[in-house]
Amino acid sequence: MSDIIDAAVTALNEKLGEDSFEGSAKFVIEGEGAVVIDKDGARAGDDDTDVTLTADAETFEAILEGEQDPTAAFMSGKLSVDGDMSLAMQLGSVLA
Repeated sequence: MSDIIDAAVTALNEKLGEDSFEGSAKFVIEGEGAVVIDKDGARAGDDDTDVTLTADAETFEAILEGEQDPTAAFMSGKLSVDGDMSLAMQLGSVLA
C-alpha cells in the first residue's frame, strides 16, 4: 500500500473523529489506490460504494490539508464524482 493511501486513511479518520458517515464513499487517488469511508471510518480498499470521488494525489492532498475546496475542485474538473451527489456534498463538509 502506498504512503499516500496510508496518510489519507489516517487523516480521514482524524477528520471523522467520533462522527460516523452515513452511506459509503470511495476516494480513488490516481496512480495510488483507493480509500473507503463508511460507518466504520476510513480504510484502504476498493469496495463498491454509494459515491466515488476521483482526483490526482496533489488535488486530494490539497483537499485534506484545507488548501483546496472540494466544491471548487469539482467545478474546475480536478475532482470527479460518480454516484450519489448528496453524499459527496456531505463528505465535503467532513473534509472542511
